[in-house]
Amino acid sequence: MNNTEQLNAIFTEVFGDVADHLGKDFTKDTVDGWDSVHQLNIISLIEDRFDLMLDPEDIVACTSYEAAREILHKYDVEC
Repeated sequence: MNNTEQLNAIFTEVFGDVADHLGKDFTKDTVDGWDSVHQLNIISLIEDRFDLMLDPEDIVACTSYEAAREILHKYDVEC
């Protein structure tokens, strides 16, 4: 599984069958039910699957699918 597929799997695990909706418009403001618990689940899964320890500012900034991709890029993980 490549990095993009792993990231997609994380969002699918947290939000259910959303693979067709992932993109720049998939944000905490546009997704019903995206709350702090979902955000922490995303962070936890990203750290586990990509073997990372995210900085606190990255954790706060991870409020969309695109933000997650940008954060991973910051840690030299290409998606």
